[in-house]
Amino acid sequence: MCLFSYDDDPDPDEQARAGLLYVPVRPAAAGPALRMFRTPLGERTAVGFTGLALLTATLGAGQPAIRLAEPALRSLTEPLGVDRLVVDPVLSAPAVTAVRASTAEEPARAL
Repeated sequence: MCLFSYDDDPDPDEQARAGLLYVPVRPAAAGPALRMFRTPLGERTAVGFTGLALLTATLGAGQPAIRLAEPALRSLTEPLGVDRLVVDPVLSAPAVTAVRASTAEEPARAL
């Protein structure tokens, strides 16, 4: 007798549709341009968020965004050779902080 039920487990190869996404853009002369990102291994990827609060928490309050359906986002990135889409990424690099410059009275520390 098997203790595990596999009937309800989704197939890992089947991707659920994300629906409408908040997609980060950057201003350009011809209109907003999609921002592309890189995975930790360096692969180019598109990013979308299911909520504006998630986008703001990850990329900051000043990040412009547009609403796109997932198929539309994939259609825009396909000609660029980008076939990966990350929805609601939770890990990002910490914000850059200013480093205090050492003064003449304070010797530089070796790392």
